[in-house]
Amino acid sequence: MRFMAIIKATPDTEAGVLPTETQLNEMGKFNAELVKAGVLLAGEGLHSSSKGARVKFEGEKRTVVDGPFAETKELIAGFWLLDVKSIDEAIEWVKRVPNFDDGESEIEIRRVFEAEDFGPAFTPEARAAEAALREQIGG
Repeated sequence: MRFMAIIKATPDTEAGVLPTETQLNEMGKFNAELVKAGVLLAGEGLHSSSKGARVKFEGEKRTVVDGPFAETKELIAGFWLLDVKSIDEAIEWVKRVPNFDDGESEIEIRRVFEAEDFGPAFTPEARAAEAALREQIGG
């Protein structure tokens, strides 16, 4: 099972405060543990929302809204994509993440859809097309 651990933004991440050398080293050690355990598929930090944009959809209309975005608690600052046996295992890994915030911070864990989750609506033809796309991107 794949799970995404979503690191919620904080006022510091939205202000563009970068991690210290010590913090980067601690996070590097944690990431190395994930790699050694064979569970890390991907993981990245994100720039603040001031460097982003949102595209809103209404029928055929598309509207672009440039950042920053007001509600920090609704934003993400980074993620890990983990391949583990269960949500419980994902939770155990996330509980080990170094916490650099003296205040409150949060990491949300969400399961990634797999082909079998879509049932018969995901036809053999659609599965083959999806497999071909994944082959092209190397996944």
